[in-house]
Amino acid sequence: RIHISSEQNLQYGWLAYMLGDRATKKFTEYSKIFTVEGNLSSGKGKLAQKIAEKLGMKYFPEADIHYLDRITGDGTLLHEKFNGFCNLERFYNDPKCPDGHSYRLQAWLFGNRVLQYADALEHLLTTGQGVVMERSPYSDFVFLDAMFKQGYIHKRCLDHYKEIKEISICEFLPPHLVIYIDVPVPEVQKRIQEKGKPYEKKVSPLYLQNIEDAYKKTFLPEISETSELLQYTATEAEDVEKVIEDIEYLKFDKGPWLEQDDVSFHHLRLYVQDKDGVLDPAAIPRFIPEITIGGNEYDKIYYEYRSV
Repeated sequence: RIHISSEQNLQYGWLAYMLGDRATKKFTEYSKIFTVEGNLSSGKGKLAQKIAEKLGMKYFPEADIHYLDRITGDGTLLHEKFNGFCNLERFYNDPKCPDGHSYRLQAWLFGNRVLQYADALEHLLTTGQGVVMERSPYSDFVFLDAMFKQGYIHKRCLDHYKEIKEISICEFLPPHLVIYIDVPVPEVQKRIQEKGKPYEKKVSPLYLQNIEDAYKKTFLPEISETSELLQYTATEAEDVEKVIEDIEYLKFDKGPWLEQDDVSFHHLRLYVQDKDGVLDPAAIPRFIPEITIGGNEYDKIYYEYRSV
């Protein structure tokens, strides 16, 4: 192989660590992971992007079913048969589809959120630049909880999800800060009707209420034990300067990040850069009809994907 550049990108490993590559040397005041949470159409993306701009952090838009397509290859979005056999339009049109589409969708989205969170951690540990994200694998369960309460999925799907969630994110470190935008369901509905896509306008108000309940009754109390938490109304969230001021007053004095050193950061960086390894826990051998396909069908899809 003939090298035509004076630079070569090498994967991080033990040699780089032995030669002095240390994460903490790159860290600054906002070398942190922030996530912005909230119901549908709550303004998460707008706030997350502005916070990232103000604090010199990197903005990660919410991971969708095509996240892997967007960050690999030439960015071409592949057919849904290569992306979990699911799409949002079908979910909103028929959330109780008997072929298990709703759980396929959420399981696929969870895998993409795990992958994106690994990318965020890798970016932080590699560059020292903090990341602001829309949602994370830590909060993803609010949708599954809402689906189950609405009768969109079976109990076996809920049990399977809880198992893969527990073993998928146990090696990660939680966000330093979670920002929750509290928008009442009637206002969420109004925004969706005004600016949402045609199929999104079919969303059930009870489904939206269940998402809000899962956030307030389960996610926020749990995440506040390890992460800083800021909550705003829709109006308050529009005052970005006030949000930045609140962030500046935070002490960030709790959670497992305080217990880390360069050795643990080294092992975490090795883990998150191995994306196949990161996603392995999401493929535990359980027979769940909604997401299980036969060997012949798998081979057919695999070789068709290889030929794309």
